[in-house]
Amino acid sequence: FPEINNKTEITKTSPKRSYDKEQPISRHAKETIIQQKPYKCEICLKQFTTAGHVKIHLRIHAGEKPYKCEICLGQFSQKSYVKKHKKVHTGEKDYKCNICCKTYTSADNLKKHLRAHTGEKPFECDICSKPFIAACDLKRHLRTHTGEKPYKCDLCPVQFSQQSHLIRHKKGHSGEKNHKCEIC
Repeated sequence: FPEINNKTEITKTSPKRSYDKEQPISRHAKETIIQQKPYKCEICLKQFTTAGHVKIHLRIHAGEKPYKCEICLGQFSQKSYVKKHKKVHTGEKDYKCNICCKTYTSADNLKKHLRAHTGEKPFECDICSKPFIAACDLKRHLRTHTGEKPYKCDLCPVQFSQQSHLIRHKKGHSGEKNHKCEIC
């Protein structure tokens, strides 16, 4: 929640409403803000606004990826992820850092980048206390502790903890070189 005082404006999709001591803000918060995400994933406890969103989210845990990028054949659990991913191919970067002018494909990526300027690392490993800029970086790091290797090669039995390692490995199957010699 944002900091809540005795007279705070809270914006929902409807017009702003102000509250004062006659109607405590905490009651409003309990009745509307908290209940905006009443549905919860029983696996990771992430909360959602609708049961349908939970159902879509569960594809992540099940490893279901029914949506494909027709350019690189990458597979995704949600249609919106494909749309976001396609910006990698088009080079479309609508979000610009006002500090260093780097551009990004999404507001989330820009937000993560801004943490590099501020030094903020809000995600900390419960096991070794190492801090991270983004939740996805923490999730990837946790695999070093758990030994989880969710990325499987479909051509051999090898598994990897990081997707980038699987991609590099698959290039070996196709004969594609991972590094090009600057001299040759």
